[in-house]
Amino acid sequence: MRISIIAVGTRMPAWVEQGITEYTRRLPRELQVLWREIPLARRGKDVSAASVCAAEGEQILKAIPAGERVVALDVQGKRVSTEELARQLAAWQMSGDNYNLLIGGPDGLSPACLARADLCWSLSDLTLPHPLVRVLLAEQLYRAWTITVNHPYHRA
Repeated sequence: MRISIIAVGTRMPAWVEQGITEYTRRLPRELQVLWREIPLARRGKDVSAASVCAAEGEQILKAIPAGERVVALDVQGKRVSTEELARQLAAWQMSGDNYNLLIGGPDGLSPACLARADLCWSLSDLTLPHPLVRVLLAEQLYRAWTITVNHPYHRA
C-alpha cells in the first residue's frame, strides 16, 4: 500500500523537511509514504485566485495515477479524529488500494480536485500554513499507524 501526498509548493523550510523525514522514516516499509510537490502557479496583479487555483489543480490531477483513491484536505471537509484516521488507515491497508492525499496552495484546492476526491477531510477549523500542514499530516499518519499496532506513542 502506498500513500502519496501531493502538495502545492516547493522549497520548504528545513524544519518542514526535517519533520516530514522524521515521521515518514518511522513508518514501516509496508506503509510507504511518498511526497510529491507541485510548483505554485504564477501569481500577479492581473491573475485571479480562481485561475491560479485551477492551474494548480490541473497539475495535481495530472500527478494522480489512474484508478487510485483521493483524499482532499480542505477546510470545508469532514473533521476526522486521530482514532478515526487510525481506523481508516487500517481499512486502507486491508484494501490494498493506493491513496493520494491532496494539500492545496495558498488559495486552496480547485473545484476539479474536490470533485475528484473520494473523501474530503479538514485537519482543523483553524487556518494553518501549508508547510505546517505537511508536518502535521506526517505526524498524524505516524500516530494513526501506532494506534493500529498498539504502539505506546499515542496516549488517549
